Amino acid sequence: MSEIDSGERERWVGEVVERYEGPLVRYAAQITGDLERARDVAQDTFLRLCNQDREQLDGHLVEWLYTVCRNRALDVRRKEQRMKTMTAEQAATQESHDAGQATLTEQQDTTDRVLQFVDKLSDNQREVVRLKFQSGLSYKEIAAITELSVSNVGYLIHAAIKKLRVELGVTT
Repeated sequence: MSEIDSGERERWVGEVVERYEGPLVRYAAQITGDLERARDVAQDTFLRLCNQDREQLDGHLVEWLYTVCRNRALDVRRKEQRMKTMTAEQAATQESHDAGQATLTEQQDTTDRVLQFVDKLSDNQREVVRLKFQSGLSYKEIAAITELSVSNVGYLIHAAIKKLRVELGVTT
């Protein structure tokens, strides 16, 4: 690889990291439940990007990033579940800490309520809703990441929104 190619590749990877680091960390945090682990997962995703041929990713970079991130985050979560179980005392401390932070504003309270109901959705519904509304991905991108059909993604999102409206008491 020439010095010019290397500089261009470095610029491209830098642009991708700048654009997608935040969304990937948030996505990984939703899966792992831990911000530090999520940062590690995102970093690993970008390291894997450095080893990929740019031309092979043209047209589906976003899907590739989220798929690698998802798979790595699921691996981390499985490993963590095997290695460590949280004691009841640790869980209570964590919950009280989370609750104290979550009640800062009325808007945050509403957001927390919505997220609580989102957490009650099925795994598939929860994942597609978060990819759509928190990461802003298209149905097609979500389908590629989750290995579901586009129509299945649409159905899951529709069913999840309907269920959330009922839970929140929202009428249309």
